[in-house]
Amino acid sequence: MDTRKSVSIVIPNYNGRHLLQEYLPYTYEVVIAAGIIYEIIIVDDGSKDGSVEFIRSAYPEIKLVVNPENKGFSYACNRGIEIAQHELILLLNADVKLTPGYFDQQWKYFLRWDTFGVMGRIIDMEGDHILEAALMPKLSGYQIKTHYLYYSENEKDRMLTWYLPVTNALVNAEKLKKMGGFYKLFETGNGAGRELSVRAWRLDWKCYYENQAICRRSAAEFKKSHLYFHDTYFLHAIHLGGFELFAWHVQIIFADVLPKLLSGQAWILKEYRAVFKNNEAIKRYKIDIKKLMDENDTHMHLSDIVKKIRASVQNKNITRFK
Repeated sequence: MDTRKSVSIVIPNYNGRHLLQEYLPYTYEVVIAAGIIYEIIIVDDGSKDGSVEFIRSAYPEIKLVVNPENKGFSYACNRGIEIAQHELILLLNADVKLTPGYFDQQWKYFLRWDTFGVMGRIIDMEGDHILEAALMPKLSGYQIKTHYLYYSENEKDRMLTWYLPVTNALVNAEKLKKMGGFYKLFETGNGAGRELSVRAWRLDWKCYYENQAICRRSAAEFKKSHLYFHDTYFLHAIHLGGFELFAWHVQIIFADVLPKLLSGQAWILKEYRAVFKNNEAIKRYKIDIKKLMDENDTHMHLSDIVKKIRASVQNKNITRFK
C-alpha cells in the first residue's frame, strides 16, 4: 500500500535570501526523490534584502505571497496555510536543511486518524549533535514546561512530543485549517508552535517525533528573551480556566513578575500586562477552542496532556537529555 501523501511546503521568510539560496536546493532534492505531488509556498514578510526578486527569478514555479510590510510569523504562516492545496503541510524554516529520505518514515503516522503532526530529528549542520528531539512535558505548579528531550532507537516505538517545533513540522492540513492556523497574539514561531500543539492535543490529536527523519540546522544558544515570557503567558492564559487560571496568575506574580521587578527587569511588567490588554482576544480564542472540543467530544486539559505523554514512555528504552 502506498502511504505517501501530497505535501504543501510553507516557508515564512524575512530577509532570508542567503538562506533560501543555500537550502532550497536540498528541499527540492528531497521532495523530488520522495516521488510525491508537492508545492512550495514562500510567504515573504516584508523583506528588504531582495528575497522577492531572487525567488521570482530563480524559482518562478514557487507560489510566492508577498506581505508589503512585516506582519510577524503567525500572520505569514497563516497566509501560506490558507492557499495550501495538499493533504499535508510541512511548516519549514528557511534555515533548515532537509536530508535524503526525510519523509520516508513519516507517512506511517498519518495512517492514524488522530495524528495531528510529526517532527523530525534536528541536528547541527556539521556533526550529529541533536538539537531537538521529542519533548517531555512537566507541570511546574500550573505551568507546562519541557522537562527533558528524548528519543528511542527502536524503530517500532512511537514517540509522543508535547509540541512540534515549527522549524520542521509535518501536519495534517485539514486539521490545521479547521483549527484556524496560528494565533496572532504570539510573537515568535516557537511560542506559536507550542500553543498550536497544545490546542491539537486538547482536541485529542497527537503530536509525534520520528527519530529517522533528519534535518539540519545551525546550533544557536537559546536565551529566554522578553518574547519568550510574552508567549508563555499567553499560552497559559488561553488554555487555563477557573481556579487553575487564578492559581497560575498568583504563581506568575510571585515566581516571575516580582523577582524580576526587584532585580530591575521592569520589562516583565509589560509582558504580563499584555495578557490583560488582550483579554477580549483571549476570550474569543477560548470560545473557539471550546467549540472545537465539543465537536470532538474531548475534555483534555494541560494536566491530561502531561499524563498521557509521560505514560507513553513507560517500559520503553529511551535516551533522555536536556
